[in-house]
Amino acid sequence: MQKISVSSPNSDKLFSGSIPRLYETHLVPLIFEPYAADLANRLALRTVTRVLEIAAGTGVATRSLASVLPDSVSIVATDLNQPMLDHAAAIGTKRPVDWRQADAMQLPFRDGLFDAVVCQFGVMFFPEKSKAFSEARRVLKSGGVFIFNVWDRIEENEFADVVTTALGSLVPKDPPRFLARTPHGYYDHPTIERDLAAGGFTTSPQTSTVAARSCASSFRDPAVAYCQGTPLRNEIEARDASRLGEATEIAAEAIAQRFGRGPVDGKIQAHIFTIEN
Repeated sequence: MQKISVSSPNSDKLFSGSIPRLYETHLVPLIFEPYAADLANRLALRTVTRVLEIAAGTGVATRSLASVLPDSVSIVATDLNQPMLDHAAAIGTKRPVDWRQADAMQLPFRDGLFDAVVCQFGVMFFPEKSKAFSEARRVLKSGGVFIFNVWDRIEENEFADVVTTALGSLVPKDPPRFLARTPHGYYDHPTIERDLAAGGFTTSPQTSTVAARSCASSFRDPAVAYCQGTPLRNEIEARDASRLGEATEIAAEAIAQRFGRGPVDGKIQAHIFTIEN
């Protein structure tokens, strides 16, 4: 098996093993559901017949799309990681969806096939943003729309920030920084707009910033979600696999000290981009 550096873009894309299950069980209700509904509702205001979702993960946005869009609208949901798609397909959707393993950097679809391309918190993981944007534009019809969201900087997302700071004590000389580096590392509007332009989009995107609340019944839930249900786990285990439990407890204690030992509630914030082809 190829060994991958634990602080590399490649390791940031590894959603395997038990991560898909823990991601869906803990992280999806914690932070993803309100933004999935937001994206689906934005698209529902438009007239579309074919929709492509890229970086679908375990299907939280797919399920919202399938529930909100008319049954006549076809939905193709793709992800680079087959285990994530397998989990999404096992959960299912309100109506049929075409699940396809695909790399957003090289989409296996002909030019101009879709009225809309949607991406829920996936573009941060693309190694070449402008290339992925170019592919999204290529498969869009003229007049089609690309809608995606990205997390704001980590300081605006309280649980992620607390977990990242707390884990600095785990390996002080080489702290795991996945959350700050990747999910919360691509939020600068001018940078994103330049990447969209480099991908061939000639119009300016419409942008909005949406804050929401991240709620959990226990202070341990966010710790498990982030430490065990994201590629942060890969970083922790690569430093010392025996310390995953310890890392989770460190994160949980930090959340308890900040938010209390009962149900917890923290701020989350994201940016939504809508751009016409």
